[in-house]
Amino acid sequence: MKKYAFALALICAAAIGLNSQTAPPASAPQFTPDGKVVLPKDYREWVFLSAGVGMTYGAAEAGRQQNFDNVFVNPAAYRVFLQTGRWPDHTMFVVEQRAASSEGTVNKGSVGRYQSDLISIGAEVKDPSRAPEGEWAYFSFGKNSDNAPLLPKTAACYSCHSQNAAVENTFVQFYPTLLPVARAKGALKPGFKQ
Repeated sequence: MKKYAFALALICAAAIGLNSQTAPPASAPQFTPDGKVVLPKDYREWVFLSAGVGMTYGAAEAGRQQNFDNVFVNPAAYRVFLQTGRWPDHTMFVVEQRAASSEGTVNKGSVGRYQSDLISIGAEVKDPSRAPEGEWAYFSFGKNSDNAPLLPKTAACYSCHSQNAAVENTFVQFYPTLLPVARAKGALKPGFKQ
């Protein structure tokens, strides 16, 4: 009986040792062998940060459709941000762009809008080993892709985020629950005003 108890104790100790080894977080971005980021199947279960209407990198154009942008961030990164006001390596934002529709709304006397068809999905990833320069990299999945290549450094997202983001390369100024955290932690970029 003592032999079995000893063997069971060894097995339990080995299992605890294997379980305590450091592994990448489950919500860390995944990449294909050729460097494309994989769209997490559960991103809509991540922390929802905000929805914007008509957010664009370019100048407003007359008659241009005003789309919704929904922003999600992986839960592990969100928890670190709440504690520190900074985004840890392997932070991943998923931005889902949807059409803004008005037909079919119950608001007959107003110009109510609701989200409808998916237009595209993009991602912003904090990973210095993937970024062309700096820490943040950008990816575009389009409408139907499960993985996305790295956007070139010439893409508008790099310069816009670098010049206009409140915290690191992220638009925390548009996330009403996180802007106060960034202020309290002293994480806003120097000179940022809002």
